[in-house]
Amino acid sequence: MITCHLRYIIDPYKLAEFEVYGRLWIPLVEKFGGQHHGYFLPSEGANNIALAMFSFPSLATYEHYREQSRADAECVAAFQYAVDTRCILSYERTFFRPVFE
Repeated sequence: MITCHLRYIIDPYKLAEFEVYGRLWIPLVEKFGGQHHGYFLPSEGANNIALAMFSFPSLATYEHYREQSRADAECVAAFQYAVDTRCILSYERTFFRPVFE
């Protein structure tokens, strides 16, 4: 299993738009076989940092999802929403191998 951790720098004045963006992606990740662990929005502390985490059975499965998402109409619309609203300033993607009991 591989877990993707996304750290976003967001426009703090567009938090509502970023939340809409996150809600768009949760079912899309699951549509392609991933398990979404949620988006985490600023509360206390920095007002421009948001996080997301989701897992796929393998890095190959994740890469397949990335390839398919570029051609999927719902995914393309979600990508375009972020561009149109400019709610995301930048992001970092890191991969982890989770350890469970």
